Amino acid sequence: MRDNDVLENNSHISRSALEAIHDQVFGWALSRCDYERAVAEDLVQQAYVELLTGKAKFEGRSSLKTFVFSVVQNLARSRFRRVASRTRLVQEVRRNTFDDAVVAEATSEHSQIWRTVQKLPQRQRDVIELVFCRDMTIEDASRVMGVTTGTGRVHYDRAKKALRARLEGGVENE
Repeated sequence: MRDNDVLENNSHISRSALEAIHDQVFGWALSRCDYERAVAEDLVQQAYVELLTGKAKFEGRSSLKTFVFSVVQNLARSRFRRVASRTRLVQEVRRNTFDDAVVAEATSEHSQIWRTVQKLPQRQRDVIELVFCRDMTIEDASRVMGVTTGTGRVHYDRAKKALRARLEGGVENE
């Protein structure tokens, strides 16, 4: 790590390392805010401000990627804590009123899998996304989610079993 590349208030982080994981961080932020681009941009910007000011201090206890994902996760949680119940209610209404004709048109295997993943409980969805879409280990995903590795493994195992059962049985609307 070059001296001029190191963050002033976070000596274990280099600008180039942050740049290298930026796209993945932004993808994680998008998934934390229902893919609203402006909100995701705000989350990433807030995370970078916390890193630049030293408010979020990286001490090397995990990988940089895991640490930054955790910062984004915590910012998203605090941002949406008050509106979480209203958001869940709106999402439930959307799911219940979703046009069956639109679902029938989405016939690709990828779409079917993603719709099935979206029906999993929140922590199962998170661990599946982090492991399969964000290339994290279960241990790193658990840290991001704020749970023990054992709990992360349980959610991962249950998610895989639920996905297998739903996809093999053609059950999507549970």
